Amino acid sequence: MTALKNFSFLARTLWRHPRMIRVHPALNIFFLRYIANFRIKNSAGHWTIHSHLPPLNHKAYGRFVDNHLLKRIDGPSHAQVGLTNACPQACAYCYNRERRGRAMDTETILRVVRELKEMGVSWLGLTGGEPLLSPDIARIIASVAADCAVKLFTTGSSLTVEKARELKQAGLFSVSVSLDHWRADIHDRNRGLPGAFATALQAIEIFKKTGGMQVGVSAVISREMIRSGQVEEFLEFLQGLGIDEAWLCEAKPAVAATWDQDLVISEAEHRQLAGIQDRYNRRAGMTVNYLGHFEGRDFFGCNAGHKMVYVDACGEVSPCVFTPMTFGNIRQRPLKEIFAAMKSHFPSADNCFINKNFPLIRDASRGRGFLDHAASLQVMDKAEFGPLSGFFRLYLRNKKGEKG
Repeated sequence: MTALKNFSFLARTLWRHPRMIRVHPALNIFFLRYIANFRIKNSAGHWTIHSHLPPLNHKAYGRFVDNHLLKRIDGPSHAQVGLTNACPQACAYCYNRERRGRAMDTETILRVVRELKEMGVSWLGLTGGEPLLSPDIARIIASVAADCAVKLFTTGSSLTVEKARELKQAGLFSVSVSLDHWRADIHDRNRGLPGAFATALQAIEIFKKTGGMQVGVSAVISREMIRSGQVEEFLEFLQGLGIDEAWLCEAKPAVAATWDQDLVISEAEHRQLAGIQDRYNRRAGMTVNYLGHFEGRDFFGCNAGHKMVYVDACGEVSPCVFTPMTFGNIRQRPLKEIFAAMKSHFPSADNCFINKNFPLIRDASRGRGFLDHAASLQVMDKAEFGPLSGFFRLYLRNKKGEKG
């Protein structure tokens, strides 16, 4: 039944985007194989594989096909932008906790998101700090949402019914509310704020009642949870919340507090999480979307600095949110120029850059926690990358005009 429903959605997608038939057959087959791991759903009018890809019936998906599968442009397909560093929570593993500087104003952020879209971005994540604390968040979303899929990562802090309606009207595609455990005391302790759990649950209910958006949870999974079998127990709790998606990511060695090899998951544990995802996605109900599966060697690999870019709240340009390093500030150099220079150091690889290379960043940091441009370049002289992922073996081979 799942395969039949997927086929129906894909047939209608081809009708809406007929130029997909011009994509190299090997790449189309690859995408079909990847999509088979999920149940395509109609989430609030969006034909959604999961929240890390544009909906199949969104103009953003057509732009993704045109720019990245047909024209094969060099720009990024995915980006995240920090709207503020302000946040009421104090997570030990927060990837922004070591970032400092003067925050971008709204006009600068609007310029950045416009330039990202012009460079080829079809999926935009808004983060922080707590992005809901930006008074102009709806204006920022509305500036690109017509042909760019916009996803919000939020703790739920400061959300009101009126704000949720405003975000929906602005064109927000997806929202992920941070929730790391089914026990309030553990979640609150992880987040450094009493009441964080209750705030998250309230935000989920507000977004669900507002409608018009895919509503999910963004969860940071610890190695302890994987080893003790608590991931499945957590997913059962999330299933009971009636959300559209559980977006899972293991805790990353992105800040000094997590620069410990014992905290980094093993390849066997990575496969374990991918297996949990696949089992849950054969069931009715919410989609389970494990980032490590998307970025695994069989599929799209790690695209930090290659097809993914992060512009933090102070304008520093990084390969992704988990890499505490900068390749330039948008106030000093054009974003397109910074990205091109950064990409020259980042071939796509079949494993997570920060999981593999955090010891280099730790050693270069000398307690700073965030590397400036010069230190970042020094790290790249020693950084190691794995072979290409399954997708990029096909993509780059066919880009050179070789047979698929």
